[in-house]
Amino acid sequence: MKLLLTSNGITNQSIRRALESLMDKAVGQARVVLVPTAIYAMPDGGTYAWQDLQEHAKLGWKIVSILELTAIPSMDRQHWVPLLEEADAIMIGGGNTPYLSFWLQQSGLADELPRLLKTKVYIGISAGSMVATKEIYVNQATLSRGIYDDDQYGDSAPRGSGSDKTLHLVDFTLRPHLNADYLDHVAMKDMEQQAALTDVPLYAIDDMSAVMVRGDKATVISEGSWRLLKRA
Repeated sequence: MKLLLTSNGITNQSIRRALESLMDKAVGQARVVLVPTAIYAMPDGGTYAWQDLQEHAKLGWKIVSILELTAIPSMDRQHWVPLLEEADAIMIGGGNTPYLSFWLQQSGLADELPRLLKTKVYIGISAGSMVATKEIYVNQATLSRGIYDDDQYGDSAPRGSGSDKTLHLVDFTLRPHLNADYLDHVAMKDMEQQAALTDVPLYAIDDMSAVMVRGDKATVISEGSWRLLKRA
């Protein structure tokens, strides 16, 4: 299995080269399916979705296709599965992590991915990276009221549309946006607090970093800052 788990996408040449090594082809020769669902549970999500699409197009992909998870339950299988089968990479975008987790399960994509990822590269961006890991964090205080909330990032899923299930594609967890100036709780001390809540290794990565996974081997690709944290 091949994964590229990023904080903020393909933000530098080192991450791009890692992606191309996983795909065994240049970005300009590759087809990618972008799943933007997580962004729609964020304020101004529709605006961000359009901006994200423009940024991905600038990378020079041969073909960029869009798959919206919330639409899949009303679609015939032959209208969306072949799209993924023809792709070189499946990119799961950022946004609200518990909401993305919910729709990965409800849409059935979570069930399809193990088969698809035998030949495709999984690209995660922020929430899309976190849901690929062993576990995601949710606030236990709000969970008791049926609200799935990651208060470090301000991700509170709409009631009835949240989950803490992950894809379990790797045996670690990940927290993105280390030291980002647009978030309030992503300093190293915040990451250390999160690491204390989990029994598995935690990668804290900034927006210029990614974790590349090939089989059982994980390698950090970085032109910025990162740290591997383990519970004492």
